[in-house]
Parts: sequence; structure tokens; C-alpha cells
Amino acid sequence: MCGIAGFAAVRSEAFADASQLVEEQLKFIERRGPDSHGVWLDPEHGIALGHRRLAIVDLSAAGHQPMHSPNGRYVITYNGEIYNHLELRAELESQGSAPVWKGHSDTETLIAGFEAWGIERTLSRCVGMFAFALYDRHQRKLHLGRDRFGEKPLYYGFVGEGAARRFAFGSDIRVITSLPGFNAPLNMDAVGSLLGFGYIGAPSTIHAGVFHLPPASLLTFRSAEAGVVLSSYWDATQAACDAARHRFSGSEEDAVDALEAVLGQAVRGQMLADVPLGAFLSGGIDSTAVVAMMTRASAAQVKTFTIGFREASFNEAIYAKQVAEHLGTCHTEHYLSHQDALAIIPQLPNFYSEPFGDSSEIATILVATLARKHVKVSLSGDAGDELFGGYNRYLFADRTWGSLQNIPLPLRKGVARALSRLSRESLERLGGVYHALAGKHGQVNNFADKATKAIRVLDSKNIGDSVTLRLRRDGVEQDVTLALEALPDKYKQKQDSFIALEEVSTTQSSSMPKANDK
Repeated sequence: MCGIAGFAAVRSEAFADASQLVEEQLKFIERRGPDSHGVWLDPEHGIALGHRRLAIVDLSAAGHQPMHSPNGRYVITYNGEIYNHLELRAELESQGSAPVWKGHSDTETLIAGFEAWGIERTLSRCVGMFAFALYDRHQRKLHLGRDRFGEKPLYYGFVGEGAARRFAFGSDIRVITSLPGFNAPLNMDAVGSLLGFGYIGAPSTIHAGVFHLPPASLLTFRSAEAGVVLSSYWDATQAACDAARHRFSGSEEDAVDALEAVLGQAVRGQMLADVPLGAFLSGGIDSTAVVAMMTRASAAQVKTFTIGFREASFNEAIYAKQVAEHLGTCHTEHYLSHQDALAIIPQLPNFYSEPFGDSSEIATILVATLARKHVKVSLSGDAGDELFGGYNRYLFADRTWGSLQNIPLPLRKGVARALSRLSRESLERLGGVYHALAGKHGQVNNFADKATKAIRVLDSKNIGDSVTLRLRRDGVEQDVTLALEALPDKYKQKQDSFIALEEVSTTQSSSMPKANDK
């Protein structure tokens, strides 16, 4: 990964110390790009772009950023990887639109595409993960862009007042909050979202007035008077609906072969690197599939990495080791101790831009640290459950909404209110009765928790609500009360902004929670 940062000065006074400010911004994202850094300034128009580089493709100076387009119109600072950039290069060359290439980085391909095809047409061709800031020197416009699923982070917001006002952006929220004049209060709605769902859904952030650019979005900033203009170049819902209207027509065996081909192509594309690479391996289906595709595509032995737990009920390292032995990978494992966990907790704010409730955040940092000793890039099976509907909440919603929607909403709400009065002990006793009647094939783990979620879903107005309400954490009302009591006095007058937990923001997150609810 790399990191980007910068700002646009609203008035010339706000640009006087631009070089120093960008250098300070880049210090907060040094871990994202330890190999080199660069700064580009346009004093005439008040634009400052900064970049921290983790060199993966084209390790030479030809991949240095910020990078200029061949005719000098565009300047880009970019974080990510375009997996099909070689195909895009070939297309540019076949159309006679390719420049004289200086290197073989995907950044050079991307900015050449912007120059030849325009921004949206280029992004529609891109397969990859990215976040970028692009300055158009001809039209004097600053564009921010983010990939379809929001894999790469990008924050933005205004900082300061009057002549000192700046429009700032970056890969880490701290590159904005560190600028002089930042005084945005805590976003209380975001606190409610965090406590209710375990994450803060985009475009909100933990700070009021600072935003996460939504996935598949473009933002254009020209002046303080014009503000920002947001647009979307791709729609996930529309893509899913289009796919549903054109279902796969082959046999089950054909579907397996087609899926294997698509997965293989995706993994091969992400193995494009001029540095050593490996994979995180948990022993589950998702990471195992990725590693299997890697071993098929790689001439060298694939390196895999696993974190294990001393507690047998949590430990999946034994399965990862079996997979590694079966696939013949060079496998490294580390068993997590209490000391490891305690040592990493004070460092969490340095790794994560804002608070969130991922149950695997400590293990993820440790497995990445372990892998970094051997490789520079590591693939993982993250998002497999989201893409393939692996969580129970997806199965539950799909199976039950068809019947649930036939029951009048007022009746469902009344039943939900009545059942919600049952104590946890009552639900557990009910679970005992259910298990006795269902037998060994109908057992349900954590019956009381799942029953609570099922009761909550009775209030659903549509299938989207039924999924969202299942995401709500149990005991959130108590969590919010305790959090409010612990807040400094200056925040307590803002309590009313999120007292009603039923109105906690249900804005779609750029990435779904990782914790499995199976």
C-alpha cells in the first residue's frame, strides 16, 4: 500500500507554509509508504499534493509520485494497484493513444488513460483497488476518486476559517486533523453507529465535518464558493440487479468451472508484483481457495502465514497447517499470547484511522507483521463472505423475508415488542426446549443471541432492513449509556443527536464487518 495527502488553499494566505504542512501530513502515513516520498506544489493555484510510496510494481524512479501526465495537464498522487494495467497499456497502444512509456508502473498507465479517455471512461476500464487525487491544471479542478468497493481509504474535509481555510484530503484521517485550525467536534451520530454496529459507515467519520469518500465515487473541488461535487461512476446495486436478470445458464459443473476460472484470473492479477509476495492463511475456505490459486499460478513455492491461539476453541492454525502441507507452501505460523495482544493495544491508533469493532484487528496486525519479515505483499481471503453471502444474516434474510413481508408490519411490531420483554434467561430456557425438540441435527449455537436478532428483524420494512437490524450488536443501549457518562462535559450537550438508537445511522459501510455471526 501507499499513502496520499494534500490540500487546496482557499486563499493564498493558506498556502504560505504549504511545503512544511504537506511534509507534516506525510509523517502520519509513513508506515503506508516507507520506500520514498514526494511533494508537488502549485503556488499559483494553491494546490499541494503529497505521496508516500511502497514500491511494488516498477521499483525504479519512473514510478515516483506525484506523477505528471505526458502532456503536463494532470498531476496525480495515487494509492493502489490496477491489476489489468498491462491490458490497458495494450489498448492505448492499439489506439495510438499511448505516450512514450518511461517505466512500467500502473500509475503511469492510469494517468495516460485519464489523458486519452477521460477520468470516468478510464475508471470504467480499471480492475483494481485505488484512491487518488488528480489535479487538472487546464480546468483548475482537483478530483478525488476511489475504487468500486472502497478497498483503499480516502478522507476529505475543510479545515480552518476565513483566509486560512483549506480543503484537505488523505489516506489517513490524521492528515486532516493535524492541519492548523482543525477544530471539528466528535461526530455523535458516528459514535452511535460505532456502538450499534461495530463500525462507522461511510461517508461519516468519527469527526463531524470530515468525510470518507464513498466507494465508486468521484469528488471534484474547484473553489470554496463552488464547494465539492460528488458523483458515482459505478453502482453495486445496479450491477447486482443486472446480473440477476442475466443468470448463468449452464449446469452446476459448468458454474464450478466458470467460477474457478474467474477466481484464478483475479488471483493471478493480484500476483503482479516486482517484490516477494505471500498470503495469509486461516485454514478456512476463502483463504484456502486464494492460496490454491496462487500455487497453481506461481512457479516458485508460495509463502503462507498464520496466527494461532493457545485456546483450542479459537485456534484455526491446525487447519491452516494441514492446508499448507497439502498445497506444499512454505508455511510460517505464530501463536498469539496474552502478552502479544496487550503489547499491540496501545499501538492500535497508529494502525487504524478511527475506532471500529473488528474482532480480528489484533490478529490481523500480528499476521501482517509476521509476513512483513518475509514478503512485501500478501494476499488474503477477506471479503469472501461478503461477496458470496457466507454470513448467516444473508441466508436468513433471503429465506425469511418472502414470508415475513406477508405479515402486516403493525402486527409484527406488536409481536416484536412482546417478545423483546423476555429476559436473556427466558430466551436461554426457550433455547433448551427448542434443542430438546429439534434433536442433534437442529442445534443452534448462541440461541439467545440469535433469537434476539430474529425478534429485532420483525420490525423490518424491507429486506435491506432485515440485514441491517441483524448487524446491530446486543446490549448497545447499555453501551451508549456508559459511553455518554464517560464523555467529557463539552460533548454532553450533544447527546440528543443520537438518543434514539432505532435511528442510529444505517448508511452502508464501505466494508462490511469481518466478525462472523455463524
